[in-house]
Amino acid sequence: TKSTYLQLISVKIIVMHHLEWLVDMEAQYSLTRAQRVRAAMFPETIVEGETVLTAQSNPDQPTNVQRLAEPSQLLKTAIVHLINYQDDADLATRAIPELTKLLADEDQVVVNKAALIVNQLTRKEASRRVLMQSPQLVSAVVRAMQNTGDLETARCAASVLHSLSHQREGLLAIFKSGSIPALVRMLSSPMESVLFYAITTLHNLLLHQEGAKMAVRLADGLQRMVPLLKKTNPKFLAITTDCLQLLSYGNQESKLIILANAGPESLVFIMRNYNYEKLLWTTSRVLKVLSVCPSNKPAIVDAGGMQALGQHLTGSSQRLTQNCLWTLRNLSDAATKQEGLDGLLQILVSQLGSDDVNMLTCATGILSNLTCNNARNKTLVTQSGGVEALIHAVLRAGEKEDVAEPAVCALRHLTSRHTDAELAQNAVRLHYGIPAITKLLGQPHYWPVVKATVGLIRNLALCPANQAPLRESGTIPRLVNLLLKAHQETQRHGSGAQQTYQDGVRMEEIVEGCTGALHILARDPFNRGEIASMQTIPLFVQLLYSYVENIKRVSAGVLCELALDKQSAEMIDAEGASAPLMELLHSPNEGIATYAAAVLFRISEDKSSDYRKRVSVELTHSLFKHDPAAWEMVNIFIQESHSTPAQCTLLLMRSFRIVYAVSIFNLDAVYPPYGYSDLPMDGLPLDAELHEQYMPEMTYDPRQVYPNPL
Repeated sequence: TKSTYLQLISVKIIVMHHLEWLVDMEAQYSLTRAQRVRAAMFPETIVEGETVLTAQSNPDQPTNVQRLAEPSQLLKTAIVHLINYQDDADLATRAIPELTKLLADEDQVVVNKAALIVNQLTRKEASRRVLMQSPQLVSAVVRAMQNTGDLETARCAASVLHSLSHQREGLLAIFKSGSIPALVRMLSSPMESVLFYAITTLHNLLLHQEGAKMAVRLADGLQRMVPLLKKTNPKFLAITTDCLQLLSYGNQESKLIILANAGPESLVFIMRNYNYEKLLWTTSRVLKVLSVCPSNKPAIVDAGGMQALGQHLTGSSQRLTQNCLWTLRNLSDAATKQEGLDGLLQILVSQLGSDDVNMLTCATGILSNLTCNNARNKTLVTQSGGVEALIHAVLRAGEKEDVAEPAVCALRHLTSRHTDAELAQNAVRLHYGIPAITKLLGQPHYWPVVKATVGLIRNLALCPANQAPLRESGTIPRLVNLLLKAHQETQRHGSGAQQTYQDGVRMEEIVEGCTGALHILARDPFNRGEIASMQTIPLFVQLLYSYVENIKRVSAGVLCELALDKQSAEMIDAEGASAPLMELLHSPNEGIATYAAAVLFRISEDKSSDYRKRVSVELTHSLFKHDPAAWEMVNIFIQESHSTPAQCTLLLMRSFRIVYAVSIFNLDAVYPPYGYSDLPMDGLPLDAELHEQYMPEMTYDPRQVYPNPL
């Protein structure tokens, strides 16, 4: 139709027009291709106001030409930088001789201008590298800094050294110029910026330049740095405290200098009053170094260090928490009498539930020391659920002696000599701790753990309800085996003053501890029978001859209990115990004499009347040897009384109030505090610039070597 024909004509016209437009655009693109490539690769060649045709249809998608132009732009930028770098280097090379001369000028205005120019040159890398290669210029800068009375000149000179100290070559140049004494003197400058440049430069030297630490010490750097702890800028303090850590680690003289300048008090003040994490971390590192110094320990504790460090045990910074724990661990043996630690003790009990071995090691060690000979702390830890938490720590420790030993020591302290000791003894049983504790006596033996465990078992046996569970867990045969093994070791090395050590523990202590534990266990009739059935009586009699007084006492004590059974009394007598027991009657140790008297009385009950009378006289003389008037009255009583000698002796012994409580010796005194010696530190230093990220600390390893900082 006519209308259809007209539509076809219209479409044809539109198509032809579009084709003409495409041909025209193609022609334009062909004509402007070179211009577009030049605009993409060298945009600075485009004349201002000139419009360049673009083939980019989507602004978010670069064209192929634009993508290919990126490397050329980078290359051009690099070439420009290289040209500028060379220009800077050439400029500095030509200027050095003249600047060196100007820095030594008598006119302070000239010196100031020269220092300002040198400072500007150090801002660019190329000129800075040239400057650090000129020892004459570096020495001139140092002389200008220390000789000028103008603070601005001193600031520029200190800034120059600070800039140079960021490269190894610059550090070496500064060190060789002998600038350390001058930098140390700058620590007394009234200008804050000079102080910052000086301390930062010294910090970089201490971190990376060999020999710098000794040079700073010889220049009395510590005496200048410690007073700077009174400043209030947290970032400045962070650098200062890290300098103190670098100087004092492994150097006892430096630690004592810090102490003499009231360093511990200032460091504790920082820990108590600041919240800048980097400062707290660096300060805790210094305190950790000082905490192994016998002279600094009490000073830190007296300044409130335990409480201040305890504030940071629950924060979000893991590295700060770990440092505080190690420091508290080192200080804790000097803080056994410290008051106001309730909050710290409760935090430590809660941290016993941690899966972190380092945290567990520290928490158990601190609790062990703080509960030693401190009845209040013992009671508080017991009431805070410490017994259960420590038992769980022992169970999780497995073969880790660093956790097991202090945990058992803490339990040993909690189960003796305070108002809740019996509560703690029962708690160990109620929380199923007895089997786990008994297991620690097994092979292989790590003697410090064995020593602590034996003392704990003795305390547990003081509670009658624990006697049967201890027997059922196999405690008695294990104690006897340990006793035999330790005794054999002592016999192998002979008697006298020579003592046998295993893992730092005297075998005589193991003999004493095992015998003492068996003594308390023997209060139970069933335990008594089991002990006697293991052929232990000959050994106990032999131990009466020991040169160690405490071993004599516990041996006489266990024989005193065993002699309650007639059969055991006969075995004791058959082993020839009467002779050493008669000798021990005259011991100046009241406990030994009393036990010996009790054993002799019991084994003489079936003897002849003459023997019993002779024993009665000997016992009576021993019991009243310190009271001549009473002894005279007793003689008259024996002569005039119609009682039998045995009855007289029994009456006399009752009057003397023989009680077995005499045997309960002070375990806290026998076993010293669980102390720690100088520990390897996690010596990862601060980076040179405060605004950079700190390097992460490594997991603590007692065997790790203090790394040399890079």
